Amino acid sequence: MKYVTSNLLDQLYAQSELHLEIAIAGWQQLPATILNAAPSPGSWSAASCLEHLNSYGRYYLPAIEKAIDSAHGSIAGAHYSSGWLGNYFYSLMLPGTPAKPSTKMKAPKAHRPPTQLNPILVLSEFISQQEKLEQLLTRCATVNLATARVPISIAPFIRLQLGDVLLFNSAHIHRHLLQAQNALKLAGYAPSQSSHALKDFLPAA
Repeated sequence: MKYVTSNLLDQLYAQSELHLEIAIAGWQQLPATILNAAPSPGSWSAASCLEHLNSYGRYYLPAIEKAIDSAHGSIAGAHYSSGWLGNYFYSLMLPGTPAKPSTKMKAPKAHRPPTQLNPILVLSEFISQQEKLEQLLTRCATVNLATARVPISIAPFIRLQLGDVLLFNSAHIHRHLLQAQNALKLAGYAPSQSSHALKDFLPAA
């Protein structure tokens, strides 16, 4: 996949803005019982989905920042091309559609949310992480997304291009926010405004 770098970063930033809007305007005032409600025994509640994302954010946000710092002084390219492995991970993370269901994956043990959660703290951390991500996306405009590398969480010896990590991270967040939205719907919550419901994921082109 080949992207116009500025368009890629703009769309990823817009995606994060949507995620923030959902969390702040749509979910922040919800009762803890709704956020903790699981659709069925053994399934994840909205809070569980957010905590799963937080666990990845604790790894990837510092790793992305370190990659940006290390690439300081590199020349940002007008275009960005995904690597084959990064594009594969990105494709795996994309939310499903009726025509193409998403690939089911089991969360690694280190990223499985505990059964007891404080949903207020979980949601607050998620919001803080999205705000940090937006700061990093802004900084990414000054570095080369292909030469900057980020070790992936499941195998740190594999270092993907920064641009690919940004793509699969955004898709992963959207995927689990859709899961959280479904859990909330089954718990009886329906957003009062359409803007507080997730739209389709917009992969940058």
